[in-house]
Amino acid sequence: MAEHESRKWIILVATIWIQAFTGTNFDFSAYSSELKAVLGISQVQLNYLATASDLGKALGWSSGLALMYMPLWSVMFVAAFMGLVGYGMQWLVILDLLSLPYFVVFFLCLLAGCSITWFNTVCFVLCIKNFPSNRPLALALTVSFNGVSAALYNLAAISLNPSSTHIYLLLNAFIPLITSIASLVPILRQSPVNPLPSNGIKQEQLIFVVLNFLALITGMYLLFVHSPDSSTARVIFAGAILLLALPLGIPGIIYARDWFQHKLFSSFALQGSGFLLVDADDLDFHKEFLSRENSQINVTSYAVNGDGPTLTLSLTRIIGTGGDSEQACCGKIIEKDQLFMLGEEHKAGMLVKRLDFWLYYLAYFCGGTIGLVYSNNLGQIAQSLGHSSMTSTLITLYSSFSFFGRLLSAAPDFIRLKFYFARTGWLAIALVPTPIAFFLVAASENEVALQAGTALIGLSSGFIFAAAVSITSELFGPNSVGVNHNILITNIPIGSLVYGFLAALIYDNNAAAGKATVSLIKMMTDTVVCMGRKCYFSTFIWWGCLALLGLVSSVLLFLRTRPAYERFEQNRRTNLLA
Repeated sequence: MAEHESRKWIILVATIWIQAFTGTNFDFSAYSSELKAVLGISQVQLNYLATASDLGKALGWSSGLALMYMPLWSVMFVAAFMGLVGYGMQWLVILDLLSLPYFVVFFLCLLAGCSITWFNTVCFVLCIKNFPSNRPLALALTVSFNGVSAALYNLAAISLNPSSTHIYLLLNAFIPLITSIASLVPILRQSPVNPLPSNGIKQEQLIFVVLNFLALITGMYLLFVHSPDSSTARVIFAGAILLLALPLGIPGIIYARDWFQHKLFSSFALQGSGFLLVDADDLDFHKEFLSRENSQINVTSYAVNGDGPTLTLSLTRIIGTGGDSEQACCGKIIEKDQLFMLGEEHKAGMLVKRLDFWLYYLAYFCGGTIGLVYSNNLGQIAQSLGHSSMTSTLITLYSSFSFFGRLLSAAPDFIRLKFYFARTGWLAIALVPTPIAFFLVAASENEVALQAGTALIGLSSGFIFAAAVSITSELFGPNSVGVNHNILITNIPIGSLVYGFLAALIYDNNAAAGKATVSLIKMMTDTVVCMGRKCYFSTFIWWGCLALLGLVSSVLLFLRTRPAYERFEQNRRTNLLA
Protein backbone atom coordinates (compact mmCIF):
# COMPACT_ATOMS: atom_id res chain seq x y z
CA MET A 1 0.00 0.00 0.00
CA ALA A 2 2.76 2.43 0.96
CA GLU A 3 4.59 1.59 -2.27
CA HIS A 4 1.51 2.46 -4.34
CA GLU A 5 1.11 5.70 -2.39
CA SER A 6 4.75 6.58 -3.03
CA ARG A 7 4.42 6.00 -6.77
CA LYS A 8 1.64 8.51 -7.18
CA TRP A 9 3.70 11.18 -5.44
CA ILE A 10 6.62 10.45 -7.76
CA ILE A 11 4.18 10.92 -10.65
CA LEU A 12 3.19 14.28 -9.15
CA VAL A 13 6.86 15.30 -9.10
CA ALA A 14 7.17 14.23 -12.75
CA THR A 15 4.13 16.37 -13.54
CA ILE A 16 5.75 19.34 -11.80
CA TRP A 17 8.86 18.86 -13.93
CA ILE A 18 6.80 18.70 -17.11
CA GLN A 19 4.95 21.91 -16.24
CA ALA A 20 8.12 23.70 -15.14
CA PHE A 21 9.94 23.02 -18.42
CA THR A 22 7.14 23.25 -21.00
CA GLY A 23 5.93 26.84 -20.57
CA THR A 24 8.12 27.69 -23.55
CA ASN A 25 5.86 30.43 -24.90
CA PHE A 26 6.82 32.74 -22.02
CA ASP A 27 10.35 33.34 -23.34
CA PHE A 28 9.23 34.49 -26.82
CA SER A 29 10.28 38.07 -26.06
CA ALA A 30 13.86 36.91 -25.37
CA TYR A 31 14.51 36.03 -29.02
CA SER A 32 11.73 37.89 -30.85
CA SER A 33 13.92 40.90 -31.80
CA GLU A 34 16.55 38.65 -33.39
CA LEU A 35 13.87 36.63 -35.18
CA LYS A 36 12.35 39.84 -36.50
CA ALA A 37 15.73 41.03 -37.79
CA VAL A 38 16.62 37.72 -39.48
CA LEU A 39 13.25 37.43 -41.20
CA GLY A 40 13.24 41.12 -42.13
CA ILE A 41 9.63 41.58 -41.03
CA SER A 42 7.64 44.42 -39.51
CA GLN A 43 6.37 44.57 -35.94
CA VAL A 44 2.87 43.70 -37.21
CA GLN A 45 4.19 40.54 -38.88
CA LEU A 46 6.10 39.63 -35.71
CA ASN A 47 2.85 40.00 -33.79
CA TYR A 48 1.24 37.46 -36.12
CA LEU A 49 3.94 34.95 -35.12
CA ALA A 50 3.16 35.52 -31.43
CA THR A 51 -0.53 35.09 -32.26
CA ALA A 52 0.25 31.79 -34.00
CA SER A 53 1.85 30.47 -30.83
CA ASP A 54 -1.20 31.49 -28.78
CA LEU A 55 -3.52 30.10 -31.46
CA GLY A 56 -2.00 26.69 -30.79
CA LYS A 57 -3.61 26.82 -27.33
CA ALA A 58 -7.04 26.97 -28.96
CA LEU A 59 -6.28 23.57 -30.50
CA GLY A 60 -6.06 21.90 -27.10
CA TRP A 61 -9.09 19.76 -27.93
CA SER A 62 -6.89 17.78 -30.34
CA SER A 63 -4.93 16.31 -27.41
CA GLY A 64 -8.14 15.02 -25.85
CA LEU A 65 -9.04 13.42 -29.16
CA ALA A 66 -5.58 11.82 -29.34
CA LEU A 67 -6.02 10.31 -25.87
CA MET A 68 -9.01 8.37 -27.15
CA TYR A 69 -6.72 6.39 -29.45
CA MET A 70 -3.23 6.66 -27.94
CA PRO A 71 -1.69 5.84 -24.54
CA LEU A 72 -0.80 8.78 -22.33
CA TRP A 73 2.97 8.39 -22.67
CA SER A 74 2.76 8.53 -26.47
CA VAL A 75 0.71 11.75 -26.33
CA MET A 76 3.48 13.22 -24.18
CA PHE A 77 6.14 12.31 -26.75
CA VAL A 78 4.07 13.62 -29.65
CA ALA A 79 3.96 16.94 -27.77
CA ALA A 80 7.73 16.80 -27.26
CA PHE A 81 8.39 16.17 -30.95
CA MET A 82 6.01 18.94 -32.00
CA GLY A 83 8.07 21.32 -29.87
CA LEU A 84 11.31 19.85 -31.20
CA VAL A 85 10.27 20.53 -34.80
CA GLY A 86 8.58 23.87 -34.11
CA TYR A 87 11.38 25.45 -32.10
CA GLY A 88 14.28 23.52 -33.64
CA MET A 89 13.57 24.71 -37.17
CA GLN A 90 13.16 28.30 -35.98
CA TRP A 91 16.60 27.97 -34.38
CA LEU A 92 18.05 26.88 -37.72
CA VAL A 93 16.36 29.87 -39.39
CA ILE A 94 17.90 32.36 -36.93
CA LEU A 95 21.35 30.80 -37.50
CA ASP A 96 20.87 31.23 -41.29
CA LEU A 97 21.32 27.48 -41.70
CA LEU A 98 17.83 27.20 -43.16
CA SER A 99 15.78 29.63 -45.23
CA LEU A 100 12.02 29.37 -44.90
CA PRO A 101 9.17 31.57 -46.15
CA TYR A 102 7.17 33.54 -43.60
CA PHE A 103 4.08 31.33 -43.74
CA VAL A 104 6.17 28.25 -42.85
CA VAL A 105 7.62 30.05 -39.81
CA PHE A 106 4.04 30.96 -38.88
CA PHE A 107 3.12 27.26 -39.00
CA LEU A 108 6.16 26.35 -36.86
CA CYS A 109 5.01 28.83 -34.19
CA LEU A 110 1.54 27.30 -34.33
CA LEU A 111 3.01 23.81 -33.93
CA ALA A 112 5.14 24.91 -30.97
CA GLY A 113 2.12 26.49 -29.27
CA CYS A 114 0.07 23.33 -29.81
CA SER A 115 2.75 21.24 -28.10
CA ILE A 116 2.24 23.22 -24.88
CA THR A 117 -1.46 22.37 -24.74
CA TRP A 118 -0.71 18.68 -25.30
CA PHE A 119 1.72 18.70 -22.37
CA ASN A 120 -0.91 20.43 -20.23
CA THR A 121 -3.44 17.74 -21.09
CA VAL A 122 -0.99 15.01 -20.03
CA CYS A 123 -0.45 16.76 -16.70
CA PHE A 124 -4.18 17.25 -16.07
CA VAL A 125 -4.89 13.57 -16.74
CA LEU A 126 -2.09 12.45 -14.41
CA CYS A 127 -3.35 14.67 -11.58
CA ILE A 128 -6.98 13.66 -12.01
CA LYS A 129 -6.16 9.94 -12.20
CA ASN A 130 -3.76 9.78 -9.27
CA PHE A 131 -5.38 12.28 -6.87
CA PRO A 132 -9.15 11.82 -7.19
CA SER A 133 -9.80 13.00 -3.63
CA ASN A 134 -7.49 16.02 -3.78
CA ARG A 135 -7.53 16.57 -7.52
CA PRO A 136 -7.95 20.37 -7.23
CA LEU A 137 -4.89 20.75 -4.98
CA ALA A 138 -2.78 18.67 -7.36
CA LEU A 139 -3.90 20.71 -10.36
CA ALA A 140 -3.33 24.04 -8.61
CA LEU A 141 0.19 23.09 -7.56
CA THR A 142 1.36 21.67 -10.89
CA VAL A 143 -0.17 24.47 -13.00
CA SER A 144 1.70 26.98 -10.84
CA PHE A 145 5.07 25.62 -11.95
CA ASN A 146 4.29 26.48 -15.55
CA GLY A 147 4.86 30.07 -14.47
CA VAL A 148 8.55 29.54 -13.63
CA SER A 149 9.47 28.18 -17.08
CA ALA A 150 10.80 31.48 -18.38
CA ALA A 151 12.95 32.02 -15.27
CA LEU A 152 14.42 28.51 -15.59
CA TYR A 153 15.12 28.92 -19.29
CA ASN A 154 16.70 32.30 -18.64
CA LEU A 155 19.08 30.72 -16.13
CA ALA A 156 19.87 27.88 -18.53
CA ALA A 157 20.55 30.33 -21.39
CA ILE A 158 22.90 32.46 -19.28
CA SER A 159 24.68 29.31 -18.12
CA LEU A 160 25.42 28.24 -21.70
CA ASN A 161 25.88 31.52 -23.58
CA PRO A 162 24.93 34.87 -21.97
CA SER A 163 25.41 36.81 -25.22
CA SER A 164 23.13 34.62 -27.34
CA THR A 165 19.35 34.99 -27.66
CA HIS A 166 18.79 32.20 -30.17
CA ILE A 167 19.95 29.73 -27.51
CA TYR A 168 16.40 29.99 -26.08
CA LEU A 169 15.00 28.29 -29.18
CA LEU A 170 17.49 25.45 -28.86
CA LEU A 171 16.56 24.97 -25.20
CA ASN A 172 12.84 25.16 -26.03
CA ALA A 173 13.33 22.38 -28.56
CA PHE A 174 15.30 19.89 -26.45
CA ILE A 175 14.54 20.42 -22.74
CA PRO A 176 10.87 19.33 -22.97
CA LEU A 177 11.99 16.18 -24.80
CA ILE A 178 14.60 15.42 -22.11
CA THR A 179 11.98 16.05 -19.41
CA SER A 180 9.58 13.66 -21.16
CA ILE A 181 12.23 10.93 -21.19
CA ALA A 182 12.91 11.47 -17.48
CA SER A 183 9.18 11.26 -16.72
CA LEU A 184 8.52 8.15 -18.79
CA VAL A 185 9.35 5.50 -16.16
CA PRO A 186 7.08 6.91 -13.40
CA ILE A 187 4.22 7.26 -15.90
CA LEU A 188 4.60 3.68 -17.14
CA ARG A 189 4.83 2.29 -13.59
CA GLN A 190 1.78 4.08 -12.17
CA SER A 191 -0.50 1.73 -10.31
CA PRO A 192 -4.27 1.79 -9.71
CA VAL A 193 -5.29 4.27 -7.04
CA ASN A 194 -7.49 3.02 -4.23
CA PRO A 195 -10.06 5.26 -2.53
CA LEU A 196 -8.69 6.96 0.56
CA PRO A 197 -10.36 7.07 3.98
CA SER A 198 -11.15 10.48 5.42
CA ASN A 199 -7.96 10.58 7.49
CA GLY A 200 -5.96 9.61 4.38
CA ILE A 201 -7.43 12.57 2.49
CA LYS A 202 -6.41 14.92 5.30
CA GLN A 203 -2.89 13.48 5.31
CA GLU A 204 -2.67 14.12 1.57
CA GLN A 205 -3.74 17.70 2.16
CA LEU A 206 -0.96 18.17 4.69
CA ILE A 207 1.59 16.96 2.15
CA PHE A 208 0.21 19.48 -0.34
CA VAL A 209 0.78 22.21 2.25
CA VAL A 210 4.44 21.13 2.46
CA LEU A 211 4.70 21.07 -1.35
CA ASN A 212 3.24 24.57 -1.63
CA PHE A 213 5.80 25.76 0.90
CA LEU A 214 8.60 24.22 -1.20
CA ALA A 215 7.10 25.83 -4.31
CA LEU A 216 7.17 29.22 -2.60
CA ILE A 217 10.85 28.75 -1.71
CA THR A 218 11.59 27.80 -5.34
CA GLY A 219 9.87 30.93 -6.63
CA MET A 220 11.73 33.19 -4.19
CA TYR A 221 15.01 31.54 -5.14
CA LEU A 222 14.48 32.13 -8.86
CA LEU A 223 13.41 35.72 -8.25
CA PHE A 224 16.21 36.88 -5.97
CA VAL A 225 19.18 34.65 -6.82
CA HIS A 226 20.59 35.47 -10.25
CA SER A 227 23.81 36.52 -11.93
CA PRO A 228 24.89 37.63 -15.42
CA ASP A 229 28.09 35.59 -15.05
CA SER A 230 27.97 32.27 -16.86
CA SER A 231 29.79 30.17 -14.27
CA THR A 232 27.76 31.58 -11.37
CA ALA A 233 24.55 31.05 -13.33
CA ARG A 234 25.43 27.36 -13.69
CA VAL A 235 25.61 27.00 -9.92
CA ILE A 236 22.31 28.86 -9.49
CA PHE A 237 20.67 26.70 -12.16
CA ALA A 238 21.91 23.56 -10.40
CA GLY A 239 20.35 24.87 -7.19
CA ALA A 240 17.03 25.38 -8.98
CA ILE A 241 17.11 21.80 -10.27
CA LEU A 242 17.84 20.61 -6.72
CA LEU A 243 14.78 22.47 -5.44
CA LEU A 244 12.65 20.85 -8.14
CA ALA A 245 14.02 17.44 -7.11
CA LEU A 246 13.36 17.92 -3.37
CA PRO A 247 9.76 16.64 -3.58
CA LEU A 248 11.22 13.22 -4.46
CA GLY A 249 11.65 12.85 -0.71
CA ILE A 250 7.88 12.54 -0.38
CA PRO A 251 7.98 8.73 -0.24
CA GLY A 252 9.82 9.13 3.05
CA ILE A 253 7.09 11.49 4.20
CA ILE A 254 4.52 8.84 3.32
CA TYR A 255 6.12 6.34 5.69
CA ALA A 256 6.43 8.95 8.45
CA ARG A 257 3.02 10.56 8.00
CA ASP A 258 1.65 9.18 11.26
CA TRP A 259 4.14 11.35 13.08
CA PHE A 260 3.17 14.37 10.98
CA GLN A 261 -0.49 13.74 11.66
CA HIS A 262 0.02 13.50 15.41
CA LYS A 263 2.34 16.50 15.74
CA LEU A 264 1.33 18.95 13.04
CA PHE A 265 -1.97 18.22 11.36
CA SER A 266 -4.09 19.44 14.25
CA SER A 267 -2.87 22.98 13.58
CA PHE A 268 -4.17 23.00 10.01
CA ALA A 269 -7.79 23.29 8.95
CA LEU A 270 -7.90 22.20 5.34
CA GLN A 271 -11.45 21.15 4.76
CA GLY A 272 -12.89 21.64 1.32
CA SER A 273 -11.36 21.79 -2.11
CA GLY A 274 -8.23 23.76 -2.77
CA PHE A 275 -8.93 24.49 -6.41
CA LEU A 276 -12.42 23.50 -7.53
CA LEU A 277 -14.94 24.73 -5.02
CA VAL A 278 -17.76 22.53 -6.29
CA ASP A 279 -17.54 19.09 -4.71
CA ALA A 280 -19.96 16.45 -5.98
CA ASP A 281 -21.33 15.59 -2.53
CA ASP A 282 -21.63 19.24 -1.54
CA LEU A 283 -23.37 20.00 -4.81
CA ASP A 284 -25.93 17.21 -4.29
CA PHE A 285 -26.73 18.57 -0.86
CA HIS A 286 -26.94 22.08 -2.30
CA LYS A 287 -29.49 21.01 -4.92
CA GLU A 288 -31.49 19.02 -2.34
CA PHE A 289 -31.55 22.02 -0.04
CA LEU A 290 -32.83 24.31 -2.78
CA SER A 291 -35.48 21.83 -3.81
CA ARG A 292 -36.65 21.30 -0.24
CA GLU A 293 -37.01 24.99 0.42
CA ASN A 294 -38.81 25.52 -2.89
CA SER A 295 -36.75 28.61 -3.55
CA GLN A 296 -37.49 30.11 -0.12
CA ILE A 297 -34.02 30.24 1.43
CA ASN A 298 -32.94 31.14 4.94
CA VAL A 299 -29.32 32.26 4.88
CA THR A 300 -27.14 32.40 7.97
CA SER A 301 -24.41 35.01 7.87
CA TYR A 302 -21.14 34.03 9.57
CA ALA A 303 -18.66 36.33 11.20
CA VAL A 304 -15.35 37.03 9.52
CA ASN A 305 -13.47 35.12 12.21
CA GLY A 306 -15.54 32.02 11.44
CA ASP A 307 -16.34 31.34 15.11
CA GLY A 308 -20.04 30.96 14.52
CA PRO A 309 -23.22 32.54 13.28
CA THR A 310 -23.76 36.14 14.30
CA LEU A 311 -26.75 37.21 12.24
CA THR A 312 -29.59 35.40 10.56
CA LEU A 313 -31.08 36.90 7.42
CA SER A 314 -34.06 35.83 5.39
CA LEU A 315 -33.45 35.74 1.66
CA THR A 316 -36.42 35.00 -0.53
CA ARG A 317 -36.14 34.11 -4.18
CA ILE A 318 -39.23 33.32 -6.21
CA ILE A 319 -38.23 31.69 -9.46
CA GLY A 320 -39.78 33.38 -12.42
CA THR A 321 -40.73 36.72 -10.80
CA GLY A 322 -39.71 39.92 -12.46
CA GLY A 323 -37.60 42.77 -11.11
CA ASP A 324 -38.89 45.91 -9.45
CA SER A 325 -39.78 48.52 -12.05
CA GLU A 326 -38.21 51.22 -9.90
CA GLN A 327 -34.79 49.55 -9.69
CA ALA A 328 -31.82 51.43 -11.05
CA CYS A 329 -30.27 50.35 -14.32
CA CYS A 330 -27.23 48.94 -12.53
CA GLY A 331 -29.49 46.91 -10.25
CA LYS A 332 -31.28 45.42 -13.23
CA ILE A 333 -27.97 44.41 -14.81
CA ILE A 334 -26.89 42.71 -11.59
CA GLU A 335 -30.17 40.84 -11.03
CA LYS A 336 -31.15 39.92 -14.59
CA ASP A 337 -30.84 36.17 -15.21
CA GLN A 338 -28.66 35.67 -12.10
CA LEU A 339 -27.17 32.29 -11.30
CA PHE A 340 -29.27 30.74 -8.57
CA MET A 341 -26.84 28.00 -7.57
CA LEU A 342 -23.29 26.92 -8.29
CA GLY A 343 -22.45 23.82 -10.28
CA GLU A 344 -25.43 23.84 -12.61
CA GLU A 345 -24.33 22.21 -15.86
CA HIS A 346 -24.25 24.50 -18.90
CA LYS A 347 -23.93 23.05 -22.37
CA ALA A 348 -22.21 25.22 -24.98
CA GLY A 349 -25.48 26.58 -26.36
CA MET A 350 -26.71 27.56 -22.91
CA LEU A 351 -23.31 28.95 -21.95
CA VAL A 352 -23.11 31.55 -24.72
CA LYS A 353 -26.57 32.86 -23.78
CA ARG A 354 -25.47 33.63 -20.22
CA LEU A 355 -24.61 37.24 -19.37
CA ASP A 356 -22.35 35.92 -16.60
CA PHE A 357 -20.26 34.05 -19.15
CA TRP A 358 -19.66 37.15 -21.27
CA LEU A 359 -18.78 39.24 -18.23
CA TYR A 360 -16.31 36.48 -17.30
CA TYR A 361 -15.02 36.29 -20.88
CA LEU A 362 -14.47 40.07 -20.97
CA ALA A 363 -12.71 40.05 -17.58
CA TYR A 364 -10.32 37.32 -18.79
CA PHE A 365 -9.88 39.00 -22.18
CA CYS A 366 -8.98 42.34 -20.59
CA GLY A 367 -6.98 40.80 -17.72
CA GLY A 368 -4.98 37.62 -18.14
CA THR A 369 -4.79 37.76 -21.93
CA ILE A 370 -3.58 41.35 -22.03
CA GLY A 371 -0.86 40.40 -19.54
CA LEU A 372 0.23 37.54 -21.79
CA VAL A 373 0.48 39.89 -24.79
CA TYR A 374 2.56 42.28 -22.68
CA SER A 375 5.00 39.46 -21.92
CA ASN A 376 5.26 38.67 -25.65
CA ASN A 377 6.30 42.28 -26.30
CA LEU A 378 8.83 42.62 -23.46
CA GLY A 379 11.79 42.34 -25.86
CA GLN A 380 10.66 45.26 -28.03
CA ILE A 381 9.49 47.29 -25.02
CA ALA A 382 12.90 47.04 -23.33
CA GLN A 383 14.68 47.74 -26.62
CA SER A 384 12.61 50.84 -27.42
CA LEU A 385 13.26 52.32 -23.96
CA GLY A 386 17.00 51.70 -24.27
CA HIS A 387 17.02 48.86 -21.73
CA SER A 388 17.84 45.93 -24.03
CA SER A 389 20.21 44.50 -21.43
CA MET A 390 17.25 44.21 -19.04
CA THR A 391 15.22 41.86 -21.24
CA SER A 392 16.24 38.69 -19.42
CA THR A 393 15.64 40.37 -16.04
CA LEU A 394 12.15 41.44 -17.10
CA ILE A 395 11.38 37.92 -18.34
CA THR A 396 12.46 36.48 -14.99
CA LEU A 397 10.37 39.06 -13.13
CA TYR A 398 7.25 38.32 -15.15
CA SER A 399 7.79 34.57 -14.85
CA SER A 400 8.44 34.58 -11.10
CA PHE A 401 5.51 36.84 -10.23
CA SER A 402 3.25 34.86 -12.54
CA PHE A 403 4.26 31.82 -10.49
CA PHE A 404 3.43 33.61 -7.22
CA GLY A 405 0.07 34.65 -8.66
CA ARG A 406 -0.71 31.05 -9.54
CA LEU A 407 0.20 29.89 -6.04
CA LEU A 408 -1.96 32.63 -4.52
CA SER A 409 -4.97 31.37 -6.47
CA ALA A 410 -5.24 28.45 -4.02
CA ALA A 411 -4.80 30.61 -0.90
CA PRO A 412 -8.51 31.55 -0.56
CA ASP A 413 -9.33 27.90 0.12
CA PHE A 414 -6.70 27.51 2.82
CA ILE A 415 -8.27 30.45 4.71
CA ARG A 416 -11.80 29.39 3.83
CA LEU A 417 -12.93 28.56 7.35
CA LYS A 418 -11.54 31.82 8.73
CA PHE A 419 -12.58 34.13 5.92
CA TYR A 420 -14.88 33.17 3.08
CA PHE A 421 -15.13 35.29 -0.06
CA ALA A 422 -16.61 34.42 -3.45
CA ARG A 423 -13.95 33.31 -5.93
CA THR A 424 -15.26 35.82 -8.48
CA GLY A 425 -14.49 38.48 -5.86
CA TRP A 426 -10.90 37.27 -5.67
CA LEU A 427 -10.81 37.46 -9.47
CA ALA A 428 -11.84 41.12 -9.33
CA ILE A 429 -9.17 41.86 -6.72
CA ALA A 430 -6.56 40.08 -8.87
CA LEU A 431 -7.38 42.37 -11.79
CA VAL A 432 -6.68 45.58 -9.85
CA PRO A 433 -2.85 45.59 -10.35
CA THR A 434 -3.06 45.38 -14.18
CA PRO A 435 -4.38 48.89 -15.03
CA ILE A 436 -2.18 50.38 -12.29
CA ALA A 437 0.86 48.71 -13.88
CA PHE A 438 0.11 49.93 -17.41
CA PHE A 439 -0.43 53.53 -16.30
CA LEU A 440 2.75 53.31 -14.24
CA VAL A 441 4.96 52.22 -17.16
CA ALA A 442 3.26 54.82 -19.40
CA ALA A 443 4.01 57.61 -16.91
CA SER A 444 7.71 56.79 -16.54
CA GLU A 445 10.38 55.19 -18.68
CA ASN A 446 12.88 54.47 -15.91
CA GLU A 447 13.97 50.96 -15.05
CA VAL A 448 12.27 50.79 -11.65
CA ALA A 449 8.85 51.64 -13.07
CA LEU A 450 9.28 49.08 -15.85
CA GLN A 451 10.29 46.36 -13.39
CA ALA A 452 7.48 47.18 -10.96
CA GLY A 453 4.89 47.24 -13.74
CA THR A 454 6.12 43.92 -15.13
CA ALA A 455 5.95 42.29 -11.69
CA LEU A 456 2.39 43.54 -11.09
CA ILE A 457 1.18 42.33 -14.50
CA GLY A 458 2.80 38.92 -13.95
CA LEU A 459 1.20 38.56 -10.51
CA SER A 460 -2.25 39.50 -11.80
CA SER A 461 -2.22 37.36 -14.95
CA GLY A 462 -0.78 34.35 -13.09
CA PHE A 463 -3.65 34.39 -10.59
CA ILE A 464 -6.23 34.64 -13.39
CA PHE A 465 -4.72 31.78 -15.41
CA ALA A 466 -4.69 29.43 -12.41
CA ALA A 467 -8.11 30.38 -11.01
CA ALA A 468 -9.92 30.26 -14.36
CA VAL A 469 -10.60 26.50 -14.46
CA SER A 470 -12.01 26.65 -10.95
CA ILE A 471 -14.32 29.57 -11.71
CA THR A 472 -15.52 27.96 -14.93
CA SER A 473 -16.33 24.77 -13.04
CA GLU A 474 -18.15 26.57 -10.26
CA LEU A 475 -20.26 28.85 -12.43
CA PHE A 476 -21.05 26.56 -15.35
CA GLY A 477 -20.76 23.00 -14.05
CA PRO A 478 -17.85 20.63 -13.24
CA ASN A 479 -18.88 18.01 -15.81
CA SER A 480 -18.86 20.55 -18.66
CA VAL A 481 -15.65 22.29 -17.61
CA GLY A 482 -13.52 20.79 -20.41
CA VAL A 483 -15.65 22.15 -23.24
CA ASN A 484 -16.60 25.37 -21.48
CA HIS A 485 -13.04 26.26 -20.53
CA ASN A 486 -11.87 25.70 -24.10
CA ILE A 487 -14.58 28.12 -25.22
CA LEU A 488 -13.35 30.63 -22.64
CA ILE A 489 -9.71 30.50 -23.73
CA THR A 490 -10.59 31.30 -27.34
CA ASN A 491 -10.08 34.84 -26.06
CA ILE A 492 -6.31 34.19 -25.86
CA PRO A 493 -5.58 34.00 -29.62
CA ILE A 494 -8.18 36.71 -30.28
CA GLY A 495 -6.61 38.97 -27.67
CA SER A 496 -3.12 38.15 -28.87
CA LEU A 497 -4.12 39.23 -32.37
CA VAL A 498 -6.07 42.37 -31.39
CA TYR A 499 -3.80 43.69 -28.63
CA GLY A 500 -0.63 42.70 -30.44
CA PHE A 501 -1.83 44.28 -33.70
CA LEU A 502 -2.68 47.51 -31.85
CA ALA A 503 0.78 47.61 -30.25
CA ALA A 504 2.55 46.72 -33.50
CA LEU A 505 0.63 49.33 -35.52
CA ILE A 506 1.52 52.10 -33.06
CA TYR A 507 5.12 50.85 -32.95
CA ASP A 508 5.54 50.84 -36.75
CA ASN A 509 3.86 54.22 -37.13
CA ASN A 510 6.21 55.79 -34.60
CA ALA A 511 9.18 54.12 -36.24
CA ALA A 512 8.13 55.53 -39.62
CA ALA A 513 7.54 59.05 -38.24
CA GLY A 514 10.96 60.45 -39.04
CA LYS A 515 10.02 63.89 -37.80
CA ALA A 516 9.25 62.68 -34.27
CA THR A 517 11.87 64.03 -31.91
CA VAL A 518 11.41 61.29 -29.36
CA SER A 519 11.93 58.46 -31.80
CA LEU A 520 15.11 57.29 -33.44
CA ILE A 521 15.01 54.90 -36.36
CA LYS A 522 17.72 52.35 -36.77
CA MET A 523 18.07 49.95 -39.62
CA MET A 524 18.94 46.40 -38.69
CA THR A 525 19.25 44.48 -41.95
CA ASP A 526 15.82 44.96 -43.57
CA THR A 527 13.81 45.72 -40.46
CA VAL A 528 12.94 48.98 -38.73
CA VAL A 529 13.38 49.48 -34.99
CA CYS A 530 11.56 52.18 -33.03
CA MET A 531 13.43 53.88 -30.21
CA GLY A 532 11.91 56.18 -27.62
CA ARG A 533 9.07 56.48 -25.14
CA LYS A 534 6.39 57.08 -27.76
CA CYS A 535 6.86 53.64 -29.29
CA TYR A 536 4.66 52.10 -26.59
CA PHE A 537 3.20 55.09 -24.71
CA SER A 538 -0.17 55.07 -26.49
CA THR A 539 -0.25 51.27 -26.32
CA PHE A 540 0.14 51.31 -22.53
CA ILE A 541 -2.65 53.89 -22.19
CA TRP A 542 -4.97 51.80 -24.39
CA TRP A 543 -4.08 48.60 -22.56
CA GLY A 544 -4.61 50.32 -19.20
CA CYS A 545 -8.08 51.54 -20.23
CA LEU A 546 -9.00 48.06 -21.50
CA ALA A 547 -7.76 46.56 -18.23
CA LEU A 548 -10.08 48.97 -16.39
CA LEU A 549 -12.94 47.69 -18.55
CA GLY A 550 -12.00 44.15 -17.51
CA LEU A 551 -11.97 45.21 -13.85
CA VAL A 552 -15.47 46.70 -14.15
CA SER A 553 -16.66 43.51 -15.84
CA SER A 554 -15.20 41.35 -13.05
CA VAL A 555 -16.86 43.51 -10.36
CA LEU A 556 -20.25 43.11 -12.10
CA LEU A 557 -19.64 39.35 -12.30
CA PHE A 558 -18.86 39.27 -8.59
CA LEU A 559 -22.00 41.23 -7.67
CA ARG A 560 -24.14 38.94 -9.82
CA THR A 561 -22.67 35.67 -8.49
CA ARG A 562 -22.10 36.58 -4.84
CA PRO A 563 -25.55 35.40 -3.68
CA ALA A 564 -25.00 31.97 -5.27
CA TYR A 565 -21.58 31.64 -3.61
CA GLU A 566 -22.93 32.68 -0.21
CA ARG A 567 -25.84 30.28 -0.57
CA PHE A 568 -23.50 27.43 -1.44
CA GLU A 569 -21.15 28.13 1.47
CA GLN A 570 -23.96 28.35 4.01
CA ASN A 571 -25.42 25.09 2.74
CA ARG A 572 -22.01 23.44 3.00
CA ARG A 573 -21.58 24.65 6.57
CA THR A 574 -25.07 23.40 7.45
CA ASN A 575 -24.18 20.01 5.97
CA LEU A 576 -20.98 19.83 8.03
CA LEU A 577 -22.82 20.71 11.24
CA ALA A 578 -25.65 18.26 10.59
